[in-house]
This record gives sequence, C-alpha cells and structure tokens, in this order.
Amino acid sequence: MRTMLSGCLAAVLITIVPLYCQNREQQHEQQRGQEHNGRVGGGYIPPHGPQPTHPQAQPAHPQQGAQKQAPQEHGGQRSFHDVPGHPEAPHVHTNGEWVGHEGQVNDPRFHLDHPFAHGHFTGGFGPGHVFHLQGGNRDRFWFNGFYFSVAPFDYAYVADWLWDSDPIVIYEDPDHPGWYLAYNSRTGTYVHVEYLG
Repeated sequence: MRTMLSGCLAAVLITIVPLYCQNREQQHEQQRGQEHNGRVGGGYIPPHGPQPTHPQAQPAHPQQGAQKQAPQEHGGQRSFHDVPGHPEAPHVHTNGEWVGHEGQVNDPRFHLDHPFAHGHFTGGFGPGHVFHLQGGNRDRFWFNGFYFSVAPFDYAYVADWLWDSDPIVIYEDPDHPGWYLAYNSRTGTYVHVEYLG
C-alpha cells in the first residue's frame, strides 16, 4: 500500500513540477514583453536612482550643439510623454532611465533655504526598501513613521497615487540638496519630496 502511495505521489510531483516551472517561465516572458512594449510601472523598481546631471557647457558658437533637443514644452510645462503609452509625468523606463531628471541642475524651483531642515531620511534607499503609503495626501504623507511632502511644482504628477497603499521607493536626489525622489512602482512615476521627520 505504501509503495503504491509513494508511486502516486511521485507521479503527481513529476507532473506538477514541470507545470509550475513552465508557468514561472511564462510569467517572466510576460514581464519581458511588457518591458519591450514600453510600459512603465507595474511593479518595476529601478536598481538605483538617477545619475548626477552635469550642467551643459555653453558652445563656443551658437551652431555647435544645435542637434541636442531641448525638452518639449507645452504651454510653459515640460512634456514627459516620450513614448506612446507613457505617462505625462516624470517616470522611469524599465532600462533604468529616469525620464525628466536631466537638465534641472540650476532650476530655481529646487532651491531650499534650509536643506534637510527636518533631518535626513534614515529608512533606507533603493529597491531593498519598498514602503507602502499609509495615509495623507500630496501636502503630507507617511509610511512607517516617516513623513514627507511632495514639492509643489510636482503636485500634478501625483493625482493618481493611492495615498493609503501605493508601493513607494525613496532615492536620494544627486542634484538637489534637501530633496529626495519618491518613486511609485505601481505607476512608474516619481516626484521630488521633502522629508518632514
């Protein structure tokens, strides 16, 4: 009886394990397909924050550097809609490219009279530290006892954030002292945030 039971169990395992592996492989193929379809968000978490932006040197002659395209602007607002289906907000491609972070080094909107006025965020940065929003709104939100505020110039980019559940990853902003970047892995968008303590 035990031999027959062991044989049946082995037969079931021989059938189930390959099906499980095949299902996992199909899930990975789907994820890779989504990346190739140009989607952002959907749980993707960048392995690191953006690279520091270096101010562009002024060309000696006006014609030099003319092939570089300035960011598109619509009615005074910069456009982030770089690929069909991507959000009209700063976002991260699945290859780790931070769209919208370049070219903002000398932007006066980022000036803070007292950078890190409430101290430095110590909860952890990057993909090993995924937090879930626990309440608030763009003016003041929190998770795990840490409080933040979205930069007023980024308010429009958080209209679809779910303040009681969205997964957020915090990255240091290499160009703007006093600011952090809050990346929403559900939407694939990010905004500048100030730590409130």
